Amino acid sequence: MLVLKIIFWLSLFVVFYSYVGYGILIGILVKLKQIFVKKAERSVSDLPEVTLIIAAYNEEAYIAEKIKNSLALTYPEGKLRIFIVTDGSTDKTPEIAAGFPEVTVMHSPARRGKVAAINRVMEFVKTPIVVFSDANTFLNPECLINITRHYADPQTGGVAGEKKILQNSNDKAVGSGEGLYWKYESFLKKMDSEFYSVVGAAGELFSIRTELYEHVGDNVLLDDFVISLRICRKGYRVAYEPEAFAMESPSSSLKEEEKRKIRISAGGFQSIWMLRDLLNIFKYPVLSFQYISHRVLRWAVCPFLLPLILALNVVLAVTAGNLYLYILVGQAAFYLMAFAGWILAERNIRNKFLYVPYYFLFINLSLYKGFNRYLKGQQTVLWEKATRQDEITRTA
Repeated sequence: MLVLKIIFWLSLFVVFYSYVGYGILIGILVKLKQIFVKKAERSVSDLPEVTLIIAAYNEEAYIAEKIKNSLALTYPEGKLRIFIVTDGSTDKTPEIAAGFPEVTVMHSPARRGKVAAINRVMEFVKTPIVVFSDANTFLNPECLINITRHYADPQTGGVAGEKKILQNSNDKAVGSGEGLYWKYESFLKKMDSEFYSVVGAAGELFSIRTELYEHVGDNVLLDDFVISLRICRKGYRVAYEPEAFAMESPSSSLKEEEKRKIRISAGGFQSIWMLRDLLNIFKYPVLSFQYISHRVLRWAVCPFLLPLILALNVVLAVTAGNLYLYILVGQAAFYLMAFAGWILAERNIRNKFLYVPYYFLFINLSLYKGFNRYLKGQQTVLWEKATRQDEITRTA
């Protein structure tokens, strides 16, 4: 019985630490660092030349507006080059993009996936800094200036921007959970960056020093995540810039969001295996601490602890007294709230009180499905893109 109690409390602690405790701990560590380490000022007097790469697959609903948004970015004249890579597109994306002489369009009829397309275009990048952005996201005007100022620090190998989910009162319920999740992720990225480094950039908006680019292989699912962490592995850090942000609409439905989450989950398990040397906390003490705490526990440990915690709680509630009975009642209430939130979300009924439990359960169920796909090798790099809420009105 003592062994069961130890396993129960240890498992409960790991889940709490992964989702809440690490955020508290990293926040405290950042405050302590700010007391003892003065933050260096970043010079913006001489901005480097930049290449913006936009990978697009069948994005005719967005591509013209994306190019206009990119051309309107605030950056010194003559220092920004824009590449549109449209490998495999079967709609009017290449033709629409070709109507803008200010950008370079690189189209190939063969569809081999985003990472292969990016690797192909990287051969033509001659600028010291390269910025990656998705075709269905829109950037704030000052984002490039805010990103490139970080490169005044020679130890900065990459810069991650912020992802923002656009919301309004008419959005479907799924957008509320997605937006809340990314707000918390943005907080953790800010804290990670302040402490040492962001542990994995998101493809909506991130940049690297061109010389540090390393092709990760055409079969990699989360190329942005792996590229950025391999840069950290070389001794550089990835900074976070909240004033450089990519804005996109939430998924059009729970089904579309689940599709996206499952493929990301499969990619997460693949990435953990590819980057398994980063689990060596003796070799990468600070980076491994952040990577394990922020990513590995949440992706690969907590989903499998949740059913164990519930099963042990049932046994201990029967055999060990009231404390475990109260915890079991709390667990049952949480999962009932999650289920109720799921039902309401399916009916597009917004309920802020149920956002957290339903999205928590939604993410973990997606991780199970993603893990199954990864084990069976069923997740292809040729992802079927998720439909966004505003895409329905754009194509109507």
